[in-house]
Amino acid sequence: MATLQQKTSHGQKYWYIVESRRVNGKPRPVVLAYLGKADTLLERLQKLDAPCAIKSYSHGAVAALLSVARDLDIVRTINQHVHAQRKHFAPKPLRNNLTAGATLLLGAMGRVCAPASKRGWWPWAKTTSCEYMLRAALSKVDSQHFWDMMDAVPVEAIEAIETQLLKQVRARYGIDSDSLFYDATNFFTFIATDNDRCALARRGKNKQKRHDLRQVGLALVVTHEDKIPLFHLSYQGNCSDSNVFKDIVARLRRRFAELDLDLDKHTLVFDRGNNSKANMALLAKAGLHYVGALTPYQHPKLIEQARSGLEPVQMAQETINVFRTQTVLWGEERTVLVFISETLKQGQRCGIGAAIEKAEKQLGEVRDAIGKPDKRHGKREDIEARVKAIINKQFIRDVFVWEVSQTKPDCWRLQFHVDQERLEQVEKALGWRILMTDRHDWDSAQIIQAYHGQANIESVFRNVKNPYHLAVRPQFHWTDQKIAVHFFMCVMGYLMSALLLREAREKAGFQGSMDTLLDRLGNIRLAACMGTDQKSGNRKVIYKIEEMEEEERQLAEALNIVDEHCRRPKIEGFGVYT
Repeated sequence: MATLQQKTSHGQKYWYIVESRRVNGKPRPVVLAYLGKADTLLERLQKLDAPCAIKSYSHGAVAALLSVARDLDIVRTINQHVHAQRKHFAPKPLRNNLTAGATLLLGAMGRVCAPASKRGWWPWAKTTSCEYMLRAALSKVDSQHFWDMMDAVPVEAIEAIETQLLKQVRARYGIDSDSLFYDATNFFTFIATDNDRCALARRGKNKQKRHDLRQVGLALVVTHEDKIPLFHLSYQGNCSDSNVFKDIVARLRRRFAELDLDLDKHTLVFDRGNNSKANMALLAKAGLHYVGALTPYQHPKLIEQARSGLEPVQMAQETINVFRTQTVLWGEERTVLVFISETLKQGQRCGIGAAIEKAEKQLGEVRDAIGKPDKRHGKREDIEARVKAIINKQFIRDVFVWEVSQTKPDCWRLQFHVDQERLEQVEKALGWRILMTDRHDWDSAQIIQAYHGQANIESVFRNVKNPYHLAVRPQFHWTDQKIAVHFFMCVMGYLMSALLLREAREKAGFQGSMDTLLDRLGNIRLAACMGTDQKSGNRKVIYKIEEMEEEERQLAEALNIVDEHCRRPKIEGFGVYT
């Protein structure tokens, strides 16, 4: 049992915590702790009663992303390709004690966790454990810092950096792949019309309906299993899908060779917007296997053949009636599958219903307007042109029967209705899918399943347009070089997140989406507690992980986020070029 005892030395009393123990069979007092003089002991006790300051930071996502960055050696890989573009910088610029590679990594982490402008990066970062984990002061990382460091990354080096990172991904994580999915999307910008320094941002058909703004395109190739991006390209926003695909085929062939991918074991899956005779010839020349789609209304003979030649094909969860044949398309023998997709058919039927309802409303407004006798309504040709513009939509342009007649000078009457027989004929042509491939040895189920995997890349695009995590926008850059580097930074952030999701599924049995994973990781918090050192009595900061829910604890343990020392990874090349 411990007791409090005093000893007198040179007239001063000193206090100890002592416990009686047997030493060599005899009782002896053993000092457990030295407490000092009474005044010192009182001071230490008063400090223990002082309130403890606590501040917590979002920790899980930052720690996990930094762990991936260390494994892939991201910072040093980028720094190998960096050189200053401005005369007042050193050959490899250093700003606020951060390298260009470190800056791009910080930007990528910000895009993953809380997409914001470069000016908004620090307001996010100071709520996280970034500074603690990196042992660096980051309060001066502002928009000018990002612009200067991004300026040091040449556009022509992006492809080499990405290839080197992917080699490290394959070596470190053992990524396997067979089917690869390609698609392209675009992102609107607020770049001014008279800005002639930017060739990437052009007006075109924007997929977010902002046709009034200049846009930039992004093409991606991802793996089937884990949606790992193996290729990306930012391109001019007014380029059609088929023209972009034409430019990408040679780049893909080179990327596959650099990653040592066996072309015979990989199949590129793409949508029908990329078709052309020239593109298919390029695929054949490059030796790339493919599964693509054809537009049904461009191949009515195949549809007619399929109506009488459908045979059941057993898929994983359903049976589909499929017509299969080999035919010559664009000068090459191809295996073609024709079938009806019930999901597509139902969606098209709902779309036709909504389009008819909207057209009837607009035609009713025209009818009411021209029926007013106290107003002039122009010529018959002008009214007919308005009607044709309203019903000039796919599937509904042939189902309306209408007529414009004159009731008196300058007064007109519009009559219209939906022809049910025509509508029934249109509905019979709904839902048809036509697939083509050079995989003649694959069975029909394999071909259909491969094409259905196209949903993988659609989910990737939904992620990079998610305003809460991973979003490419907002981006406030006005030159081609900055835009290209920004897109690379966003794709790099998505690559790290995809690897985290893969690890969470394999090691923790996580079943949620990437968005849910990032939310869960963000809930893992690091608390900074102002405590007291037991020996010296001095105040010190103690870092501890806050209490977590069971699922978050499993994720933290699987991703090596939590340990008793709150370990901080050492990132090579973070503050010094190596």
